[in-house]
Amino acid sequence: MRRSMAAVAALTLLALAGCATDEPTTAASGAASEAAGSGTGEQSKFFVQADYDNELALLKATATGPADKPWEQALNPKLVDTAKFKKPGPYKVCFSNAALNNPWRQVGYKTMQAEVEAQKAQIKEFVHVDAEGKDSKQIADINDLLGKSCDALIVSPNTTATLTPAVEAACAKGLPVIVFDRGVDTKCPVTFINPIGGYGFGHVGAEFLSQKVKPGGKVLALRILPGVDVLETRWSAAKVQFDKAKVNVVGVEFTDGDPAKTKKIVNDYIQRYGTIDGIWMDAGATAVAAVEAFQDAGKDVPPINGEDQLDFLKLWKDKKLTAIAPTYPTYQWRTPIIAALKILGGEQVSSPWKLPQPTITQDNLDQYLDAGMPPLHYAMCGCKDLPGYPQRWK
Repeated sequence: MRRSMAAVAALTLLALAGCATDEPTTAASGAASEAAGSGTGEQSKFFVQADYDNELALLKATATGPADKPWEQALNPKLVDTAKFKKPGPYKVCFSNAALNNPWRQVGYKTMQAEVEAQKAQIKEFVHVDAEGKDSKQIADINDLLGKSCDALIVSPNTTATLTPAVEAACAKGLPVIVFDRGVDTKCPVTFINPIGGYGFGHVGAEFLSQKVKPGGKVLALRILPGVDVLETRWSAAKVQFDKAKVNVVGVEFTDGDPAKTKKIVNDYIQRYGTIDGIWMDAGATAVAAVEAFQDAGKDVPPINGEDQLDFLKLWKDKKLTAIAPTYPTYQWRTPIIAALKILGGEQVSSPWKLPQPTITQDNLDQYLDAGMPPLHYAMCGCKDLPGYPQRWK
């Protein structure tokens, strides 16, 4: 979600998940272009076989927790003791946010704000700092928050490796740290909260295309940019599936999350190959732009994976697309607030805290459509029971 993605102005429509590095370079895009037509290329350095196996197993796992509150559920929970962090409330909760530079993150943050409001009896102050998609700013933000008498620190890292030392510095202060959305390379936070993850997302979309595209059919893979764990693992899992199914991946291209660039890339491949038989995406915010490229060229839209952004779901329904939407639910933005209050109350929490990650299919598409919400809203916000719904999200 969807990247620094803030460094890319066009990333205003990114979905997923929230996923960024500091600055996408022309070299990275060029490398992808050079790989076009040469298959899936080398496996990402982010790929870990054990993590891949675990996430695919979690796709079939049964969650524990309230059936109607997936943001409070956990998959295969592993409880950790938090008694040392117990203290009387109400509390000051601080949040270092990677960015608010795309609809996925904007919907998520509104959901988090509403959760804070719902918990106002226990939260005396909520401090939010936007790093604007810049590693250097987020490092400075975290350092500044360490002097603000926060009772708990929530971090959604801009990038994985670069933010790790800043998170470790926060842990060293004895502050309970909760990381969510994107990970860091340290076990020091009390918990890391996210849905099943990138491997699960990438696998679901790639498996669908492998089943829908005829042998020898041409698949174009559209990525945001390299270097972010959740995006890298999405592509890693897709590569495994495509290689296994011997899918003909004719291109792996970086779009920078820009709808105009996405349309141009798809159009270029249509011109080059005449027909593209499938589109795989590592984030769905520009799925509508990819579909429009086929429509503009007078071509049938091939099987495609998007995400739970409403503009794509509506287009899927209206145009009877062959599609699937793996998700990275924005309801996960509620969970860090819930976790912070549990930890400060001395309650056990799961570490890691893996949330369910539903998939939208043709069979359940109708239940996620909502004509009353804006096109860039995300269906899995888990926000209908929160203060201010629906106006806050419009």
